This record gives sequence, C-alpha cells and structure tokens, in this order.
Amino acid sequence: MRVITGSARGRRLRELEGMETRPTTDRVKEGMFSALQFDIEGRRVLDLFAGTGQLGIEALSRGAGSAVFVDRRADAVKLIRENLKVTELADRAQVVAGDSMEYLSRLREKFDIIFLDPPYEAGLLEPAIAHIARFDILNPHGIIVAECPAGRPLPALEPPYRIHRSYRYGKIGVTVYRRMGEGKSEE
Repeated sequence: MRVITGSARGRRLRELEGMETRPTTDRVKEGMFSALQFDIEGRRVLDLFAGTGQLGIEALSRGAGSAVFVDRRADAVKLIRENLKVTELADRAQVVAGDSMEYLSRLREKFDIIFLDPPYEAGLLEPAIAHIARFDILNPHGIIVAECPAGRPLPALEPPYRIHRSYRYGKIGVTVYRRMGEGKSEE
C-alpha cells in the first residue's frame, strides 16, 4: 500500500494486522482520486472509519487543506499517526479515537469531502450516509465517496444531495454523492 501521487508520492504506508481492516486497493484508490482530481486542492476532508488512514493521506498528499481521521480501534489510531508521520502530513491532520457514528452525532463542523469505507459486514454505511445528509455536514458542492461491495445499491438522498456517479472495480463499488450549492440550480 503506497501513496499514489502528490507530496508523499511513493511512500509506503503500514497496514493493520488481521482481517478486520480491508484496505482500499491501489486500483480502486486510483479510480476514486481520478474522479476527484479537480475537487481536492485546499479542501477539508473527513476520513471516517479510517483504518490505515490511506484515503485521507492520499487527499492530503494531493493538496487537501486538512483532514480528520476517525477510527474506534486503538491500533488503527496509532497506525494512522505513524502513517501521517512517515508521509510528513501530520501538520494538516487531526486523528480522533472513537466510534465513527458517535463522532457524526456530535459533529458541529462541515467538510468538503467525506470518505466512507466501513467494514462491509458492520451495516454502518447506509446509516452514516443518512446521518451526513440529515445533519447536512457537507459544505455546498461537497462530496461523499462511499465504498461497498459491487452490485450493492446505495440509497438515493433528498436534495440538496444526489448520487453523482457509481463506479465498479471488480468486486468493489464506489458511489459518489454530491451536495448541490446554495440557491442555484445544478446541472
């Protein structure tokens, strides 16, 4: 697992032991960031269910202004901090140890990009998407990137949110939601 491009390009990231964490493959990560390439610079990122932190780290490496990483596992939090140190991106990062859904329920700030990649079997993806939309924690023109098993449809959301695009990478599906801007009709 490595950082694909940007200031930390080529840096190897450490992975968690065991099967509880399933890191996003480089192929899927390349596809995600290809879809986001013009939307990252200077943006505020939330890497929820962060695991190794690789999605938020990739965003920081590509010029995101800041990132918050949230994971409930102590070993994941420690590893995220180590990976941020290795990539020299810790100065623009905040690591939160705690339950991702509880974090969302207490959140009083907004983000531009939110990465969602919870353990597939945990049943947390749809509730997290619903919570983000219900409490409107995306800035106008913000983006949610949700990873799940391919063929698993994710819910449509009420405006100002909409599904922008869905991608398939073998057994992995990625759905990109976008939040429309304030008071303007969107294409």
